[in-house]
Amino acid sequence: MPKSKVSKKKMFREASFLHDKYVNNNYLKNYHYAAGEVTRSSGVSKSHLEFMLWAYDMEFWTIDYAADKYGYNRANMANRIVYPLQQDGYIYKHFERLTPSQSLDDHLFREETKYNYRVRYALTQKARLFVQRFYQSL
Repeated sequence: MPKSKVSKKKMFREASFLHDKYVNNNYLKNYHYAAGEVTRSSGVSKSHLEFMLWAYDMEFWTIDYAADKYGYNRANMANRIVYPLQQDGYIYKHFERLTPSQSLDDHLFREETKYNYRVRYALTQKARLFVQRFYQSL
């Protein structure tokens, strides 16, 4: 085992922090407390908060994409995350099923038509403000 370069005076401390030149700000240290406080005060579950944090930097997404990147299967992503958040007003349909155009070029060169188009979802302003409040609490 290599010799420690930490002074022997620190040997009996409960914890010792690294110098500021190695680690600047570690806001995630307060994640557990902040997430608990925000979920208690707002009624949003922790899994819904984490999904909103994941989706915060995205303009829109499909359920298939979110399930693939988030590690859920499609049905669980839709039923446990997206639809409850949509009912609570945190997610909305950015592009509806009937949005794609009916031009000939679109039908020839795109694999999604109005009959198999996947809906694109996005965070509402309410959700974006909620995530910002959470970041401030960190």
